[in-house]
Amino acid sequence: MDNEVRVDALDREILFHLRQDGRLTNVELAKRVGLTPPPCLRRVKRLEETGVITGYRAVIDPGALGRGLEVLIDVEIYAQDRKSFQEFEDTVASYEEVIEFRRMYGRPDYFIRVAVADHAAYEAFLTKKLSGLPAVLRLESHLTMKTIKASD
Repeated sequence: MDNEVRVDALDREILFHLRQDGRLTNVELAKRVGLTPPPCLRRVKRLEETGVITGYRAVIDPGALGRGLEVLIDVEIYAQDRKSFQEFEDTVASYEEVIEFRRMYGRPDYFIRVAVADHAAYEAFLTKKLSGLPAVLRLESHLTMKTIKASD
């Protein structure tokens, strides 16, 4: 059974424009892709209903909220039982500073992206929250010099 949703060139163009500006009116979107509003709206609704479009959101400047320092962290854990790594995941996911959290294949075990105010705030996060967790074996921090491309 094929779970892949069929997306044609017109759907891709709709998605392109919505990624650029999710607040486009249906009338403006239809104009940009060369459709009249009713079929354009039907396509957008189908893309939403089939899960191709999973939501709409505002993109926030972290610096405007006092969270201008972004750090990428590789984490290796020594826990092998499901309960320990589930507790680790639940705890880390609950931290406000964590903006992305992934379990990886191979090494590192986890990839965490955090946004904090400055180096002192990062040091506090690292020492008071992350490094004190019982499952943590090794942490490696990477500070971004320059963001070349980001999807958000």
